Amino acid sequence: MKKKIIISIICIFVLILSGCGIEKVPMPAQNEVTDKALKDVFSEHGLKIGTCVSQYVTGNRVMADLVTGQFNSATMENAMKPDYILSQEKSKSSGKLVVEYNQEAISILKWAKENNLSMRGHTLIWYNQTPEWIFHEDFEMNGPFVGREEMLDRMESFISGNFEELKRLGYLDLFYAYDVINEAWMEDGSIRQNHWTEIIGDDYLWFAFYYADKYAPETIDLYYNDYNEQYKADTIADFVRTLVDDDGRSLIDGIGLQGHLYTSDDLKGYLDAVDTLAETGLKLQLTEVDVGLGKYQSPLSATDEHLREQGRFVYELINGLFERVDSGKLNMDAITFWGFSDGISWRREYSPQLYDADLDPKYALYGAMQIKEYAGY
Repeated sequence: MKKKIIISIICIFVLILSGCGIEKVPMPAQNEVTDKALKDVFSEHGLKIGTCVSQYVTGNRVMADLVTGQFNSATMENAMKPDYILSQEKSKSSGKLVVEYNQEAISILKWAKENNLSMRGHTLIWYNQTPEWIFHEDFEMNGPFVGREEMLDRMESFISGNFEELKRLGYLDLFYAYDVINEAWMEDGSIRQNHWTEIIGDDYLWFAFYYADKYAPETIDLYYNDYNEQYKADTIADFVRTLVDDDGRSLIDGIGLQGHLYTSDDLKGYLDAVDTLAETGLKLQLTEVDVGLGKYQSPLSATDEHLREQGRFVYELINGLFERVDSGKLNMDAITFWGFSDGISWRREYSPQLYDADLDPKYALYGAMQIKEYAGY
């Protein structure tokens, strides 16, 4: 008995030190605070509001109902990345890169269409989550790299095949935006080195947008997407101005700002970066927003104090964007949160979402909805 008491005291002491033992402060249910959904609030400013989804989400009735009730746009968390939609077997048979959508992607597209959600495509050309075999002769991992012209042909067949496959499946009209290239620039202003640069050269970036512009329908805006955008704003702005054809026509429609932020971040500095990128004249979207408690590699516990700080941060972020959109200083048509529940977030240790693991609203939700009295103030 004495041993159990000692163990219990130690456990309580550890919980207090970690901040995990603080009782959850109940928040009022969303329908007790407002009769509006997130999508109602954002539509008042001409914006879509989105989240990322997986088959786990769409197959869970409670989560799926929350998504369809609150959001009107969706991005697949993983199922449309190159690793998931390129067929090695069919590429070997045809001699060119072949796109074949997996069952998870098809099920999500079907669900989105049935529930009237628009889609962001994510992503085509990326250094990560891209199969190694696409860069090698005969699509074999142990073969030598192909040459520049062959790799450009493969890039073209990938991009054209993607849009052709979406059309064949009957889902092309769901898409209003597509990330053509993801994360190509470093914080020091240099281009990220990878197999695309190694085989084709730095101009692989231009060719990716050239092919996307050639094969994507006019109804789909073409985006460059990146993270740590507040530290790369000048680099990205200079880059997108180079994406023009021989007649000077722009090949790109917008810049995606991932928006993986922390409550310790300099919000004014972030909005200054948004202003810098807005000066390009392109559309901007926040594409993967989450606001973690604390700072990079130093998450804070989900105490009421820290959650209030998060709510205020989200309020000021969204308020700053709404003010810019409403005044005509910012051409923005969508904001996408990278998830909705802390329990399934890829950064769950930071408690970065609008709803907690029990799908109860947080101060951050009311911050996004611009309901100041419930946003942690």
